Amino acid sequence: MEKISAGGTLCPIARSETEVGDRWTVLILRELFMRVHRFEEIQAQTGGTPQMIAARLKKLQEDDLVERRRYTERPPRYEYHLTEKGEAFYPVILALRAWGERWCKSPEEGRAVNYLHRTCGKSAGLGPVCESCGQPLQRQDLITELNPAYQSEREERAEAFKANR
Repeated sequence: MEKISAGGTLCPIARSETEVGDRWTVLILRELFMRVHRFEEIQAQTGGTPQMIAARLKKLQEDDLVERRRYTERPPRYEYHLTEKGEAFYPVILALRAWGERWCKSPEEGRAVNYLHRTCGKSAGLGPVCESCGQPLQRQDLITELNPAYQSEREERAEAFKANR
């Protein structure tokens, strides 16, 4: 059976999949939403090879989800930031998070990330609307609190990455 190209269909899911349809791309976007912007930090938290991360970041740039910004001249170093199109992916991240919290973990583990909604000052829940006030969740309106176990996991990955360099 011949694969239909994304450009050959009106299906928005098929077209979206061509831009964000693999594990590494979604993990990179997760990190960018967590305000991780530097290549090495993204690599440490995703576990991807340098070539894999570079290729995905380049594709995200080409698809206008990410922009590269120089943060130092010598040597030239760059950070990666979400564009307006990239920021618009946030509800998808929230949906994946909610689904994963419900179906891929035990309740005893607790939520990996808890959000406080700045607008009402209460728990935002799993989204896409605040469980406390019912307003749609926007990334800029959320205060992030990592579960201590998840915070430790992220710190351990960063330390292991530094140790293996």
